[in-house]
Amino acid sequence: MTSAVSTFSASGEDAITRTIELNIDSSNTQNIAPSDFLEIYEIERTVAAIVEGNFKRIALQFPDELLCHSVPIYRLLKNKAGEGHDVYVLADTSYGSCCVDEVAAQHVDADLIVHYGHACLSQPSRLPVVYVFGKKPIDVDDCINQLGQCLTTQLQQDTPSNSNNRPSILLRYDVGYSCYADVISHRLESELQSLNTRVLHDPLPTRLDPKTAMQIHQTVEQTCAESDNDSLKSVIIAYIGGESLNLTNLLITHSHCEVYAYDPSTRSAQLQSHRTNKLLMRRFAMVQRARDADVFGILVGTLGVTSYLSLIAHVRKLLARAQKKSYTISVGKLNPAKLANFMEIECFILIACPENSVIDAKEFLRPIITPFELEVALQAEGTWSGRYVLDFEKLLASDSENDLGSATEDSGGDPDEPTFSLVTGKYRQAKRYAGDSKASTEGTSAALTLRNQDGALSKLADSAAALFLHSRSYQGLEAKIGEDSPSVLEQGRSGIARGYSDDHS
Repeated sequence: MTSAVSTFSASGEDAITRTIELNIDSSNTQNIAPSDFLEIYEIERTVAAIVEGNFKRIALQFPDELLCHSVPIYRLLKNKAGEGHDVYVLADTSYGSCCVDEVAAQHVDADLIVHYGHACLSQPSRLPVVYVFGKKPIDVDDCINQLGQCLTTQLQQDTPSNSNNRPSILLRYDVGYSCYADVISHRLESELQSLNTRVLHDPLPTRLDPKTAMQIHQTVEQTCAESDNDSLKSVIIAYIGGESLNLTNLLITHSHCEVYAYDPSTRSAQLQSHRTNKLLMRRFAMVQRARDADVFGILVGTLGVTSYLSLIAHVRKLLARAQKKSYTISVGKLNPAKLANFMEIECFILIACPENSVIDAKEFLRPIITPFELEVALQAEGTWSGRYVLDFEKLLASDSENDLGSATEDSGGDPDEPTFSLVTGKYRQAKRYAGDSKASTEGTSAALTLRNQDGALSKLADSAAALFLHSRSYQGLEAKIGEDSPSVLEQGRSGIARGYSDDHS
């Protein structure tokens, strides 16, 4: 009998003894001695910020790989800050771990957030933030030698005749190496001194405070004024860090620059900008799929970045001008199963921090694009110059400078003219949703649908979801209200699934 049962069921021993390989960044989870916590996680600087600002409720935000260090850090901050300062550890993030989770912090009514680990450094909208980047290990001497050789070769090839017109070097890096940035910058400039070139370096901020409405407006105006600045076109970028979203975004947003990257884990430096064209081609394919879409979903991927509400309103305005249907959805962290529930949506627009905006996962059913890619998709074909923007302020500045989307309204062409799809290779007829009185389906046969099987008609309120449901062969179970007699109430089973009380075995 036992052998027969084991044929159809397992004891679960395989699941318990199974070995799982985890790809964890060892530089973040290295064993740290208790005496080193004060230096690596900058306990003294954090306590000084708490005491000087008289913050009463402090939320500590850790990425998953640093949660193992949360308890020692909590105890050190609690002991050194003294009484009157409540400290909380945020167990999980609402969106990406690089973003400040103001939503979770407000659950405990926090007035300060201390963010640990990798950060996108997006401007917070509600709470002040103190950043603690940590200290990833790096061989500074090897970094200088590797980058120095690559940059020297590149500079000699670029300007062999005119040594006074050589491009500058812009130093970028993963935030975990920010503590070495000044040393690397000065030593790299000394290494390249014979080539008469400069090394530019902007230190990363360790604290950000929310901006007022006036400051936000001034920032948008300043960004608009600097949007035509061509100073970065004669720059070579030197990046310190491994393969990451930060490096990918750096490549596509600076496609006109040569980018050399030094990976401290492999101790090697190489040219990375050769991948830029392939990355932009993938995004251009997404733009072409967005051109064929009529129903868009605006995914809210952040609630803590300044101007995210303004950007959502900007995207809605663009879609309304183009007579596209839009739905605003907040689903937290993205995964294919969540987005597959919205079958009527043909393309998603992700409103998130620059580091989490570019989604290139093939397992998603529908394409996911950025707000800038939407602007390109709604313009006339052939208008993209290769420029790529992820920053919220630059997108809003371009909106205030140029009335984007107006070409769709004022083009003067036939709105019913079919367009050619580069994705399918066929002509397609675009649907139009209540962009104006002429685009509305009111008064046409498309505004009517069968309400039930009795032949009753109902009027659609310009709903893409209702139109999609009407096109499906299966529309759910039939609701026979009042046709079935109520059943008799009976006593059900009791107990647990392992063995109910009325089982007869």
